[in-house]
Amino acid sequence: MTTALITGSTAGIGAAFARRLAADGHDLVLVARDTTRLREQATELHDRHGVEAEVLSADLATDEGIEAVAARLGDRRRPVDLLVNNAGFGNKGRYLDVPMADELRMLKVHCEAVLRLTSAAAEPMRSRGRGGIVNVASVAAFVPRGTYGASKAWVVQFTQGAARDLAGSGVRLMALCPGFVRTEFHQRAGMGTDNIPNWLWLDADKLVAAALTDLARGRSLSVPDPRYKALTGAAKLVPRGMLGGISSRTGRKYGPR
Repeated sequence: MTTALITGSTAGIGAAFARRLAADGHDLVLVARDTTRLREQATELHDRHGVEAEVLSADLATDEGIEAVAARLGDRRRPVDLLVNNAGFGNKGRYLDVPMADELRMLKVHCEAVLRLTSAAAEPMRSRGRGGIVNVASVAAFVPRGTYGASKAWVVQFTQGAARDLAGSGVRLMALCPGFVRTEFHQRAGMGTDNIPNWLWLDADKLVAAALTDLARGRSLSVPDPRYKALTGAAKLVPRGMLGGISSRTGRKYGPR
């Protein structure tokens, strides 16, 4: 029986990972800020799938929260075989409209926490010669628009670089880049989504299934949908200056508000 630790596990993509991994027989360590929701989730997954579901309440925007999760990942008596760094959020507003404290909090969760937790997990995984790490990024990483996309671009570059450095060690690292997924993400950020076309929305459970298949195949980057594969492929062919203008206009027309 292997164990998976999932941050941001109580909603959206994190909850979809928890459901799928529990159904596949993995024990879980569920990490989020809301202790009540964590306990409810743990009870449901245990009762439905018969797996052990440990609860770890932590705010990854704080050093204390990061340290608590890092300590659990480094516990060699209770090894974690798969880490899913999923915790994240967005800020409503353009650059300079968002308070600096909120921008720094986002970087803490998206970049510092991902770096520190990946490192905490990868070291014992390398010693055992096996393990997997999924760092949830976004297709926003491929377009020059906003600090959210910039933070996710860091996740992609870091993950792929670390994957190369650990090649042959038995530790697999993958950056997962979803597009729009029907979760609590936009609601929590106060963003309206009525102007986003229906064809752009993805199902979280299908996304997770595709991501785990890509991880098993040893891929360091997963864009788990043909629509978004096409969009990100096209983005690589467009000059950066032109791409910035296109993404700004498209974001104003179709992006969350």
